[in-house]
Amino acid sequence: MWLRALEAISGVNQQSTATFGAILNDLAVTYGGRPALIDSAGTMSYRDLSARANRYARWAQAEGLAPGAVVGLLMPNCAEYVAAWAGLSQVGCVVALINTNLTHHSLAHAITIADCRAVIVESSLYGAFAAADIKGVACWIFGASAGGDWPRIDQALAHYNGSQSNFKDSTRPACNDRALLIYTSGTTGLPKAVNVSHARMLQWAYWFAGLMETGPDDRLYNCLPMYHSTGGVSSIGALLVRGGSVVIRPRFSSQRFWDDVVDTGCTIFQYIGEVCRYLLSAPPHPLETRHRLRLCCGNGLREEVWQAFKERFKIPKILEFYAATEGVISLYNCEGKPGAIGRIPGFLAHRFPLALVKCDHETAELTRNDASFCVPCNTGEIGEALGQLNPESWSPARRFEGYTNPETSERKLARDVFRPGDLWYRTGDLMRRDADGFFYFVDRLGDAFRWKGENVAASEVASVIAVCPGIVDAVVYGVQVQGCEGRAGMAAIAVDGDFSLSALWRHIHEKLPPYARPVFVRVCGEIDVTGTFKLSAGRLAKEGYRLASESGRVLFDHRVQQAYVACNAELLTQIEDGTIQL
Repeated sequence: MWLRALEAISGVNQQSTATFGAILNDLAVTYGGRPALIDSAGTMSYRDLSARANRYARWAQAEGLAPGAVVGLLMPNCAEYVAAWAGLSQVGCVVALINTNLTHHSLAHAITIADCRAVIVESSLYGAFAAADIKGVACWIFGASAGGDWPRIDQALAHYNGSQSNFKDSTRPACNDRALLIYTSGTTGLPKAVNVSHARMLQWAYWFAGLMETGPDDRLYNCLPMYHSTGGVSSIGALLVRGGSVVIRPRFSSQRFWDDVVDTGCTIFQYIGEVCRYLLSAPPHPLETRHRLRLCCGNGLREEVWQAFKERFKIPKILEFYAATEGVISLYNCEGKPGAIGRIPGFLAHRFPLALVKCDHETAELTRNDASFCVPCNTGEIGEALGQLNPESWSPARRFEGYTNPETSERKLARDVFRPGDLWYRTGDLMRRDADGFFYFVDRLGDAFRWKGENVAASEVASVIAVCPGIVDAVVYGVQVQGCEGRAGMAAIAVDGDFSLSALWRHIHEKLPPYARPVFVRVCGEIDVTGTFKLSAGRLAKEGYRLASESGRVLFDHRVQQAYVACNAELLTQIEDGTIQL
């Protein structure tokens, strides 16, 4: 698998002026009417996809969007999504893939930090865009508008030619130019916009094509968010560059999953661990072993779920991997060792230098010895994963392309780690390594935690809660819940006489996306502060939700009742045995 992947990316080099959109034109010649993307609206062939992307490219040029101009894309999962970013980036525009769950301040922040000149908004999301009250940004609506006087881009595209010729040479970006902005929460604060070059994007596509050995007969089932790098770029690219097809669904449904996979003849499934757990906890389905799946590829599959998932659903192979949109570290579990996120074989150690170093898990400060160098972890010890950078390398695998904010980028770097002058990228992820060289994910550093496949920045959630009337102090942290992937959000709040529980529920549900809403709320008399007068989450997180329910008032966000309800013993049991799905 490793050799296939290396061979696949060998054609991506620094001299290349190739873009994904330009490659689509070549693929259209090769594969023509074969299905490329399949969604609820129908099938888009390679020829259709190429022509659609070219229309977006010509529209951008006609609108005066010069190379480097940023265009936001706020659209649910669909085939049109790929055509939009592929076409716009083909003529040098930078496309910001905006999280469709964002609202109000978070949505405005995402558009502002990207410095968007224009935003393409699918009509069902126009209400959220309008409510964010973003000034100075042109909006183009896709589909029948739900309001406002903005023009419709789907109607405008009909006036442009979908042919492959006559693009201006001056608009063709170089391989190291930005193609996309993809957002990540990182370890703290509001979402950050990650710079993704054309070379990086193409390397993702060809690397995964090699690892998964994709071909024209493959179909990948994709129900992951397309505003993320995995669901929107690497998994789709890996199929398209080899003539395969991608079945796109707006979201995951455990009830419809096996019917869908079997009916569409999918051979590959792109997962996150939470999805696998949902399928495993669902009742037996008559088609769950009658599929054509040959491979499941993804991340976050826990060891206790892995084997049961593989055996019950007769999955021939699972390819677990670890990667970050902005990172230079990637790990692949080609051997299928349950629970491991991967390893780096000896013959590739020089290409992907990785180290685990000791650090303070509370403050995220790296531990340094008397010579001021970092301290490597021994086998079995938990430490932060670092990837060595080579700023002189053309390869995106050795360069940190950073964020739109240079100061934020600098905070992800560690200098003089093992010798004077060396430079390393900080993942913010805690891992351990076993005697066989396999790595295992342990947790996130800082105030971030992972829930529902998303990184949640605790400080961002706390800042939203803090402005609700009646809140004196608020601190947010993640707590482990039996049988659940990641950590569920929990907020500890101190309140005054103006506090209203129902008002807090409405405020949180209006201002925060579903994955960021605290599952548990603890009402405290006061909240501890650190020596630097920061609210302390350490002790509260250790107490969790169960112990806290015995010593204080703990509430649960009950989706059915649409309110916070008291966490009594019976309710806690229902949460932990899965009777109440989180």
